[in-house]
Amino acid sequence: MQYAALSAVRNRVRLGEPLPFNVRDTDRTLLLARGHRLDSQAQLDALMNRGALVDLTELLGARERAARAPREQLPQMWSDTLAEIGRTLESARTETFTAALEQSVGPALALVERDPDLAIFQVLSQAAGVDVAYGVRRSLHSAITACLVAQRLAWQPSEVERAFKVALTMNISMLALQGELARQHTPPTPEQRVQLQSHPMRSVQMLQRAGVADSDWLRAVLHHHEVEDGSGYPSGRTDVGELASLVRRADVYTSKLSARSTREALAADVAGRQIFMQDPSHPMTQALVKEFGIYPPGCLVRLGSGEAAIVVQRGPTVTTPVVACFTDAGDRPLPKPYRVATSEPGRAVVSLLAPGSAQVPPGVLAAAMRG
Repeated sequence: MQYAALSAVRNRVRLGEPLPFNVRDTDRTLLLARGHRLDSQAQLDALMNRGALVDLTELLGARERAARAPREQLPQMWSDTLAEIGRTLESARTETFTAALEQSVGPALALVERDPDLAIFQVLSQAAGVDVAYGVRRSLHSAITACLVAQRLAWQPSEVERAFKVALTMNISMLALQGELARQHTPPTPEQRVQLQSHPMRSVQMLQRAGVADSDWLRAVLHHHEVEDGSGYPSGRTDVGELASLVRRADVYTSKLSARSTREALAADVAGRQIFMQDPSHPMTQALVKEFGIYPPGCLVRLGSGEAAIVVQRGPTVTTPVVACFTDAGDRPLPKPYRVATSEPGRAVVSLLAPGSAQVPPGVLAAAMRG
């Protein structure tokens, strides 16, 4: 690591706003973590006078950090990025929401660009449970999916970023309600149905109050439950628009991968088949199914040689992914996961395991990425 004096980058510090980097003492011990707020010039002066340091790599832009980071660091970068976006979504009613969203979206887009397989892994391996964070995770998974499909469709970078933001914020007015509905065993109440039907309008209003002025973004949020045949809501319109059409498909697909109290998460191949059969001729549907494939990263599989494994990378064909085995042929946990190319003789995938049916040991992805 290369360090520079805090005084050399004092222009990057804004009083009252989150620090964009960690601040360390002269012996490299942590003084203030990234995100801490300095409230006065006196505090900043005191840090500079004691010779506080910052890591120069933390001054790089999000894309440059993602491009330079060793592969084994990417899972932790994803974890940190998703946690930051989650906190941002939960602060949607504050005045700083728009600025915080802009700051947190950049690293996520950079990580998708660096390793699309690992991006898909976030969607598949972190299937949303039915706790209070259900709505936030569903938004994150929809946003990653929309971004990946937009890239496959060769959308311009600005359009890809907008798709990510739309998918991330289209349900922002009902994040808590999504968690309630996922946990309850009964159909929505009349009051909940009203909230469901009105959430596109309420989400637009929240975004406008937060300072979002992008008309394409707002229009797509308003129309994200509309369908080209007029069967959608809230207005039953047929002129939906490409952006709203894309995020709706991302939302439908990722909802199938998410468990609820009334049903288990669908296996990836079943979810893909269902969404394809609903609209097999549409280019967006075709792109989504091709992007995720039969065995997307994050899904659990059984090999012909008997091991249980988790897919960590798409392979040369849709049926030959790269996996990380975490049990032996007798289903005994391995002391250390190892990578296998399922194109090898005798190592073909013979079945998908139900989401959550096997206990994947912590660190399996990091170990697989070092392989």
